[in-house]
Amino acid sequence: FFFQAEDGIRDVERSRGLGDVYKRQVQRPVRDYGNLMDSIKKACTKHNIQPVEGFLAKVIQLYDTMNVRHGLMIVGPTGGGKTSTYKVLATALTELCDNTRFFKIDVRIMNPKSVTMGQLYGEEDKGTQEWVEGIMAMTVERCTEDQSLERHWVIADGPVDSLWIENMNSVLDDSKKLCLTNGKIIKLSERINMIFEVEDLAVASPATVSRCGMVYEEPSIIGLEPVSYTHLTLPTILLVQISVVAVSLKKQ
Repeated sequence: FFFQAEDGIRDVERSRGLGDVYKRQVQRPVRDYGNLMDSIKKACTKHNIQPVEGFLAKVIQLYDTMNVRHGLMIVGPTGGGKTSTYKVLATALTELCDNTRFFKIDVRIMNPKSVTMGQLYGEEDKGTQEWVEGIMAMTVERCTEDQSLERHWVIADGPVDSLWIENMNSVLDDSKKLCLTNGKIIKLSERINMIFEVEDLAVASPATVSRCGMVYEEPSIIGLEPVSYTHLTLPTILLVQISVVAVSLKKQ
């Protein structure tokens, strides 16, 4: 036992030594994002979000992950900024839309746990024996049929469990196919991203996790001060928006 413990300590020391060597010799390549960072900061102002360094880094990380994976998970506890991250990125990309490098974003959100499996993917009506389309299947099909250059983000905002997420494995594969129980197969287009906003992956299977890109968000990355400032300035923002609406209604 003592020999094994000493071997383990030596392995840890070697790992730390190698890590220090790589940190000194390997530098992270600098990527040119063009006007994206400026657009992200403007989007933060629009959403009344403080553009702190940790939050901006997560937005960029989400953008990079989307470029390499069509399926990804935004993981973290409440208060980490999961929802704000994709909202800011969607606004920033839409503002930069040039239909070459940046495209307009269409966001569609659903909670898979708020409906039954039949309502989510589709089921046969027991009375009429007719097939009733599910919310997920209908949403994915409509996004696939869209022939514009617009990008579609289908977001499942809710807990991941083995009941509904396993049916998404074929979607997250390179085949990108949503297979329904009635035999229908919906092939996802290249303009669709499947995003799962979850608190944890406690019940997610390795088969599902390995198919997704991961962006982990923790409240400590943002801190308490930016959140407090946003909430303190929220009443002022709402008053300004109400005034603008009131003025526009008077003009009508």
